Amino acid sequence: MIPNALLLGALAALSNAAITNGAFVPSTGKYSFSNAFPCLKQQALTVPRMSSDWSDFAYDDPDDLDPIDTRTYADENDSQEYKATIGSQLESPDIDWHGDPIFVPQGSVLPLTVENVQGVLAACREEIGTMFGYSAENRGVGITGGVDFIELDGPSVVVHLKGRFWHQRTTVLDRVGAYIMGRIPEVVDVYVADEWELTDEANDEAL
Repeated sequence: MIPNALLLGALAALSNAAITNGAFVPSTGKYSFSNAFPCLKQQALTVPRMSSDWSDFAYDDPDDLDPIDTRTYADENDSQEYKATIGSQLESPDIDWHGDPIFVPQGSVLPLTVENVQGVLAACREEIGTMFGYSAENRGVGITGGVDFIELDGPSVVVHLKGRFWHQRTTVLDRVGAYIMGRIPEVVDVYVADEWELTDEANDEAL
């Protein structure tokens, strides 16, 4: 066996020879030892250069984040008075038409006009009101949804759903459509302009 002292001495001599004969090349950032060890042709030690790379840095814009509802709601088993108290602190869905509701039984035959559609829709908001957030009691448990008339598209009625519903939005649209078509038989369809309004995502993002 080679004594430890002899081995350490040999390694120290080899290291000193490399440092003595090696040359630093500024343009490459490397030490060249070709002269120190002729048997090792063109061997070089690379000195790493440290730098910061911010190319993957991203800023989260608060406007791009999903809204968070921090409001407190009543439970469905709470009293109507408590639900109304909570709901009275929340805004009712806007209604952009303020004419009188047209209450007529299903099977009635009203002509297809914008006024009649608006009037029947106003009655619909009240008669199937448990679906909407127009009452303080409903808003108190987190139902803030509403429905607006947009336009007539020939014999079809275009509406807009907004806010949050407990029912599936497709169910809400079906109930509204059945109510209107059951009183204005000329209407052949009731639909939303944007199909995204019928998705769970639209409901979850609504406040």
